[in-house]
Amino acid sequence: MAQIRWPAPAKLNLFLHVNGRRPDGYHELQTLFIFLDHGDWLEFEVIPDSDRLTLSPPIPGVPDEQNLIIRAARLLQARLPTLKGAHIKLEKILPMGGGIGGGSSDAATTLVALNHLWQAGLGQDELAQLGVQLGADVPVFVRGRAAFAEGVGEKLQPVELPSAWYLVLKPDCHVATAAVFQDPDLPRDTPKMTLPELLAKKWLQEGGWKNDCELLVKKRHPEVANALGWLLEYAPSRMTGTGACVFAQFEDEVAARKVLARVPEGWDGFVAKGENISPLFVTLQQVSDWGIAKR
Repeated sequence: MAQIRWPAPAKLNLFLHVNGRRPDGYHELQTLFIFLDHGDWLEFEVIPDSDRLTLSPPIPGVPDEQNLIIRAARLLQARLPTLKGAHIKLEKILPMGGGIGGGSSDAATTLVALNHLWQAGLGQDELAQLGVQLGADVPVFVRGRAAFAEGVGEKLQPVELPSAWYLVLKPDCHVATAAVFQDPDLPRDTPKMTLPELLAKKWLQEGGWKNDCELLVKKRHPEVANALGWLLEYAPSRMTGTGACVFAQFEDEVAARKVLARVPEGWDGFVAKGENISPLFVTLQQVSDWGIAKR
């Protein structure tokens, strides 16, 4: 049997509104997640009767105790009745610090795939509870559906969004999420709206979708400002999440690829289709249908 490749897809935050700051220091948010058919890939080889976990290749500068893939596997291991380990192979495609969910998606794929391969038997709610210990974005990847998120990102409501294609650019810089949310200049007063109100808004409409972190990040990182300014010449565009990546939405792949072909030399970018169902769960369904489980 060929080794199964499990996708860890990218995500976009189509908007990110910061509604306030709680007494505990966390921020109240409203955001809209959609998946892309583009991302990292992981392979898992189960090791029976052992709790050994290995990752190859290692991520430079990230020790195992900080690596979200290893941490996710350890959390799941603690729920197993018997010892099981895994050799994990990572094909890293998504940039770190890009705001498109690379680390969170890797962690969620690890939880979902090993839950199946180790026959751990945890339900989606239990996996999401493990995931939130690793990061606020992990549960949306675990649940695998485009979603409207509120609170600190833990309150998820599935949504069905129209088909669209996206061009994503990654400026040559790393944006630290913690630094963005700790900055006193971050706007924290966007009024909360209901999901129907938000879905009715247009990209360029006054009071419509925006990313409240964008102005601050552009001020700190001119590379982001330059990429966004260039992309806005072609389509409605904004920053995703709190990372460096910026994106534009197009009605079809051809239009998106025409703009990608004009991207200045030296800039990194890709075109991907938006997905309401995560590619991870397409793979999980296929694997389940085939009756594949490694013991």
